[in-house]
Amino acid sequence: MHAYNLSLYLLGMGLLLTACGRNPTGEVADAAAAAPRLAYRSVALLTVDGQSFKDLNRNDTLDPYEDWRLTAEERSRDLVGRMTLKEKAGFMLISTTRMENDAGFGPGNGEPIASGFNEEDQVSETNIFTRKPLDAPMMSSAGTTKAVTEFHGRHFILRATTEPDIMAEWANNLQALCEEQRLGIPAIVASNPRNHIAVDVAAGLNVGTSAFTAWPGELGLAAMRDFELVREFADAARQEWTAVGLRKGYMYMADLATDPRWQRTEGTFGEDPELAARMMREIVLGFQGEALHLRSVALTTKHFPGGGAAEGGQDPHFDWGKRMVFPGGRFEDNLIPFRAAIEAGTSAIMPYYSYPTGTEFPELAYAYNREVLQGVLRERLGFDGIINSDTGPIEMMPWGVEELSIPERYKMVLEAGVNLFSGTADPALLLETLRTYPELEAAVDDSVYRLLLEKFRLGLFEDPYVNPAAATATVGKDTFRERAAEAHRKSIVLLRNGEVAGEAALPLAAGTKVYFATYLPRREGDPVTVYRPEAAADWPVEFVDDPAAADRVVLWLLPRGKSLFQSDGSPLHVNLSANGIDVAAVRQLMADKPTVLLINYSNPWAIDELYTDGDPQIPAVLATFGTTPEAVLDILTGAYAPSGKMPFTTPTSDAAAQAQLSDVPGYDEEAGYGLFEFGEGLSW
Repeated sequence: MHAYNLSLYLLGMGLLLTACGRNPTGEVADAAAAAPRLAYRSVALLTVDGQSFKDLNRNDTLDPYEDWRLTAEERSRDLVGRMTLKEKAGFMLISTTRMENDAGFGPGNGEPIASGFNEEDQVSETNIFTRKPLDAPMMSSAGTTKAVTEFHGRHFILRATTEPDIMAEWANNLQALCEEQRLGIPAIVASNPRNHIAVDVAAGLNVGTSAFTAWPGELGLAAMRDFELVREFADAARQEWTAVGLRKGYMYMADLATDPRWQRTEGTFGEDPELAARMMREIVLGFQGEALHLRSVALTTKHFPGGGAAEGGQDPHFDWGKRMVFPGGRFEDNLIPFRAAIEAGTSAIMPYYSYPTGTEFPELAYAYNREVLQGVLRERLGFDGIINSDTGPIEMMPWGVEELSIPERYKMVLEAGVNLFSGTADPALLLETLRTYPELEAAVDDSVYRLLLEKFRLGLFEDPYVNPAAATATVGKDTFRERAAEAHRKSIVLLRNGEVAGEAALPLAAGTKVYFATYLPRREGDPVTVYRPEAAADWPVEFVDDPAAADRVVLWLLPRGKSLFQSDGSPLHVNLSANGIDVAAVRQLMADKPTVLLINYSNPWAIDELYTDGDPQIPAVLATFGTTPEAVLDILTGAYAPSGKMPFTTPTSDAAAQAQLSDVPGYDEEAGYGLFEFGEGLSW
């Protein structure tokens, strides 16, 4: 058995070796309490003043950046001075990386994802979002070995999902490759959210179903109004992420969902700036702690300075959605959640593609907008961390500077203050820019310094490796799932609870015959799925397959509009029939029996095609935000009292949604706008 594999076996059996010096894991357990745990594969150790240090550059000398006794600031300054311009250029890029057999944005080979490297480049000549020709071919993902050894990449986005131990083994392989390079600089691996039930699952939004514990969607977390449990969620997710080697989160969205049509509402914490601010504080502290430390996940809060006030609800991934509009004069509201994230210590902030209109700021995409990034983010809000561009503002979404060449765009974005460029894996054009404009040297060194600080504070230079056996034991463990189940129940909002035959419609009485069905729009096949739980005895009702045989119909609608990345610029609507619901078919299901109607709100849907207040056929209405059937049944049967509160206002109709002010929360729209109000929620 290979020494490293043997060590994993011993760790899994609880037989951790603790003698000083090299043990089968390649780790050193130093007797000094202040000494960090050192993990390595190929470098040697130096002994200085009775302490051990990794000789990362293999020069038999303890250099300042290798000395864990120094501050992160001292070590970062030293290492910046040792890096070549080519190394710095590669270090300032973050791009998608792929595991063995991981298809990424292309077709797969049918083989399961494995822990080896994917050595193929992915290059496109067209914008993957707008599908228009690019000014130059763009490498969205490089073969792993090339990315590390030739391009000097050390920042990567992992979008694949597989078993935890395989992810951990892959992360270790990546770190071992980085350790072999000239300066031994470790990698940092980022991901989009992995711990939520969501409707719109796509690269760049969230990973979707996986081995990670599934909590409510972000809107559902906000609906709980239980901020201690939000912190607990973030801490549990942090433990799962660090176990597999994920140390950077492209999350969470501090954007305000003030336009009900916006296709990214599902990833927000709702329309209210104060609620979003409280959520951001707990999320950041749960993932990072009071400051970045050896077990933190460093967060990238997005999308500065807020993307919810989108013209027509369109998104700036596309040129038809590039304008942010503020007809209500509420630009400043958008800064409130970001201020909370900054005060909590968020490691990075991501500006959006869009540009502001009708404000004091230039109509330039935020990544290019010095007045916003320096004047507002750095100076007014006091942010001192990493400014991380969203994917592709240089190559794909250069809104407001389309006429500039790519090197000119890089120059302008660097001068605006961006430190890390997301999207491309090939640093050739950035390197060309830096050689063409040597006056950018100070901005480059400042960026590399900030990026190194994050790595040093996370302890990656001392111990970048993880234990695959521990990853399996941590991800999805029972205690996390139990707390997530509690969160699911707390996230459900009871909006209406009328009467049936003189009794409250909910909770359902024992022995009630229930037809419980979900309605999820599909490209093919029946959207209706009748739910018959395997453990039906867990609830005191009788489940039937035919609404005619039921005492009560429970119908759970999951409206589904176009995915964000299917956008074509056509007008966006929030009524049910425009979002995959066959209203006539649903009415037929509800025609003969009193109906409990549940709506999964990935947007603030208008449900007037089915429901008006006081409808005797629909005596009870509930809201969900990405949850489980089990949690729904716990609420319906009274096993758990509903406690959730709405994170946004739902419009009375699609016409009301079209007439609203994009930057104004629903609770401040004109009287009569809302059907279900922000903060509304009943209990027994």
